[in-house]
Amino acid sequence: MRVVLPDGSFKEFETNVNGLEVAKTISTSLSKAAVAVRVNGELRDLSDPVPDNAQVAILTSNDDDGLDIMRHTIAAQVLARAIKNLYPKARLAIGPTIKDGFYYDIAFENNISLDDLEKIEKEMHRIIKEGHKIEKKVYNRADAIALFKERGEDYKVKIIEDTPDSDAFQIYHQGETAFIDLCRGPHLPSLAKIGAFKLTKLAGAYWRGNSQNEMLTRVYGTAWRTQEELDAYLHQIEEAEKRDHRKIGKEMDLFHLQEEAQGSVFWHPHGFTIYRELEAYIRSKIYADGYVEVKTPQLMHSKFWEASGHWDKYRENMFVVPDVVPNIELDGPVFKEEPKEFMALKPMNCPAHVQIFKHGIKSYRDLPIRMAEMGCCHRNEAHGALHGLMRVRQMTQDDAHIFCREDQIGEEVKRFVALFKDVYSDFGFTNIKLLLATRPEKRVGTDETWDKAEKAMADALNELGLEFEYAPGEGAFYGPKYEFHLVDSIGRSWQCGTCQLDFNLPERLDASYMGADGARHRPVMIHRAVFGTFERFIGLLIESTAGIFPLWLSPVHLVISGVTEANNPTAEALVAKFKKEGIRVEFDGRNEKISYKVREHMNAKVTYVGIIGNKEQEEGTITVRRLGVNTQETFTVDEFLAKMKEEISSRALAPQA
Repeated sequence: MRVVLPDGSFKEFETNVNGLEVAKTISTSLSKAAVAVRVNGELRDLSDPVPDNAQVAILTSNDDDGLDIMRHTIAAQVLARAIKNLYPKARLAIGPTIKDGFYYDIAFENNISLDDLEKIEKEMHRIIKEGHKIEKKVYNRADAIALFKERGEDYKVKIIEDTPDSDAFQIYHQGETAFIDLCRGPHLPSLAKIGAFKLTKLAGAYWRGNSQNEMLTRVYGTAWRTQEELDAYLHQIEEAEKRDHRKIGKEMDLFHLQEEAQGSVFWHPHGFTIYRELEAYIRSKIYADGYVEVKTPQLMHSKFWEASGHWDKYRENMFVVPDVVPNIELDGPVFKEEPKEFMALKPMNCPAHVQIFKHGIKSYRDLPIRMAEMGCCHRNEAHGALHGLMRVRQMTQDDAHIFCREDQIGEEVKRFVALFKDVYSDFGFTNIKLLLATRPEKRVGTDETWDKAEKAMADALNELGLEFEYAPGEGAFYGPKYEFHLVDSIGRSWQCGTCQLDFNLPERLDASYMGADGARHRPVMIHRAVFGTFERFIGLLIESTAGIFPLWLSPVHLVISGVTEANNPTAEALVAKFKKEGIRVEFDGRNEKISYKVREHMNAKVTYVGIIGNKEQEEGTITVRRLGVNTQETFTVDEFLAKMKEEISSRALAPQA
């Protein structure tokens, strides 16, 4: 038999082999580091036999999938065993991996608390030191059910019973210990390959996510290859908690959310100042880049969404409104008749922009048309998925659609990438990872169309000389897309703007232009957004800057205060002077110590605090303290005003404490 390696070469074997044996023929060091094997794209245990002529890749913990397998092993083999050792009557449910870690859902006889996590961790470390090998055995349905019934593991029994199409169940054993667990795997070959971990929190979770079922205790943890990686992650989490946009938003009085309008933001004056500045900024950028701005209806008939394909693929995420007259009789039905037609709040702007494009005859000479909208959209996100500004139901996108000819695709895509990089550099984001997301399983359009679209997107990036990775299956249902992942000031990755190439929507909505040959042709549609949504981008900025905004974006540029009441008239006169020059300035005339007032305004993230004492009053100067800088300076009033105006116009980045 033979196996095919990732580089296309192959190895011949006289007998059947497993993944570990393949690794040994490649190199001794690889076999020692190996944690699992990918066979024909499927993750398998190292002990699993490899079929003849299979494509094989050996995984180590340095691979993302290898790290994920290590996390899964910690959850299913270490955390679960530690729980059973310490709480023998606990019943195990499920223990999957999640981003950066793992959890296990467990039914405890008595509730546990955060104080118990240290004891559980200690037991986990003891188990790991034993270094047992992890072995897999396959049981038939009847034997597997009997095994777990004997152990009182009723959740494992339910999992088996709810898998009717299988008679082969994988059960993992740790050496000669009594511990076993039902699992789809794969797992590390032994506990000796486990890196560094920490249990982080507890939560409640219903079995199968159904509130009618028993409430279980979910034990969360994180795991990394080394202690250094774990320490860095824990530091990042600590920093993230300090920078939580909901916490800082409250401290700065930027916005609030409430139950009666779930997923919709109440912008306070300071928060809306940031919003308006961002809106004006992106307008200036797109206007200079040749865009026209439009405004389209919030409520549109379902026929538009049916024609676009959204009604079939996205309706559950749309707010649908029956298009009939309601019955106002208090004791009657809600509607006089059953609704036959429906309207929907738009979840995106694209079908509406096509309607504007179709209004009037377009020539090939008119293209490209770059059509932008600060469009308010509504998406019916699940209550549990909502998260501050980061996941909302009502959002405003800096959205645009470019209608172009096929021969213009490359130039338009490159133009957008340049715009994106220019905008994000203004905010200090230069570490950006670029992905090309390709066709998903559920999609519209032919394979030929998708081939053409994906090639055009890849060619444009290659011509720009930009490095990118493919994200197979992650494209929109109508076309491939670029995903821009940026790294913030504490090392977290965020996905922001997108650029999606669409050959399908113009066809479905019958958009056309007159070509040079006098015939009708379909335009290509490029969907793109720079910020993504204003809500999420503002949340990102709050957390990345910890509320220390660049001056041009700061809700309050300056607060001026007198040291004593005798200095207040001069301070108030300066406030009036600065306001006339377009500075967002406030006066603080409270009868408090100046040190207290400065500290309070710094905590509220005011960019500058100006102090007027007797000396400043006599000399026509102002002493200022800058947010993020632990020193203060004295300027003449005109010097400081000129300095502020220059800082605002240059959009200089703020110093970070």
